Amino acid sequence: MAWFANVLPRLQAGSHPMNPAAFAEVTAAFPWLFPAVAFVLGACIGSFLNVVIYRLPKNESIVRPGSHCACGQPIPWHDNIPILSWFVLRGRARCCGRPYSFRYAFVELLTALIFLACWLQFPPAKAVCGMLLLSALVCATFIDLDHMIIPDVFTLGLGVAGVLLSFLVPALHGQHGNIFIVDSLRSGVASLQGLLVGSGLVLWIGLLAEAALKKEAMGFGDVKFVGAIGAFCGWQGAVFAMFGGAIIGTAWFAVALVWQKLSGSPSPVAPTVETPEGEPAALGFGVHVPFGPMLAIAGLLYFLFFHRWIAEYFEQLSGIL
Repeated sequence: MAWFANVLPRLQAGSHPMNPAAFAEVTAAFPWLFPAVAFVLGACIGSFLNVVIYRLPKNESIVRPGSHCACGQPIPWHDNIPILSWFVLRGRARCCGRPYSFRYAFVELLTALIFLACWLQFPPAKAVCGMLLLSALVCATFIDLDHMIIPDVFTLGLGVAGVLLSFLVPALHGQHGNIFIVDSLRSGVASLQGLLVGSGLVLWIGLLAEAALKKEAMGFGDVKFVGAIGAFCGWQGAVFAMFGGAIIGTAWFAVALVWQKLSGSPSPVAPTVETPEGEPAALGFGVHVPFGPMLAIAGLLYFLFFHRWIAEYFEQLSGIL
């Protein structure tokens, strides 16, 4: 009540209640408020991401028609509450009883946790940029798992967005000086470096691997995807995404292969596998697997958790060299 008593006179005087001082007061008075809003907003955005993941590869509108069951019936709002509805309905549509995947609730929960983590770790402007980046990584991950493609909106589009946001939000690349134009230019240059280094690194690795193996080793979508991550995370983040993604992918592939050998059946978390000709195949060597999810996981880890350590490591390394 004391906070409302302090803010009310400002409202009556015409001052905006969400200036930095008032924002700090709200945070101090209700420390749970903005994290809760971030979580709920993330769950709602996650529900929309499910629509994008399902419809975008089919070239369907992500706006119309509204959410509907596989049987064609519209889903009422009370059966479309993020995260909760799947558990309330026990994974079955109310209209026809058809089961639907837990992945819908998982994507909503994952996005909610991502938004919460961004809000808790970064200042508001950088947090919003992170929410955009990581939402795109979630979409690209599941589309690549399902269809072995990464649409250009999550590569070229995300890269352009990363460069533009870097100029507008210098804090995205750690610029916190007193002169905005200087910080903006430094941040923009860091973004462009990340875009070029990321895409160039993956392109050369892919070309060298293709020359050695005499077959395509990496899709061009992965090249653009690492460049897009670099636009948000700088060249250090791009390098981490590339090599961290390779480590994650190797571990994932090895676990799934061992499971298959020991149980005689495919691992429940095995990636989609195709022959070089694009035909479905069993997990093994010489097949194509989606690399986008590994890159996305590494990019998420860098942006949320490892960026300080990795940046310090490269600074020490450059000092030694």
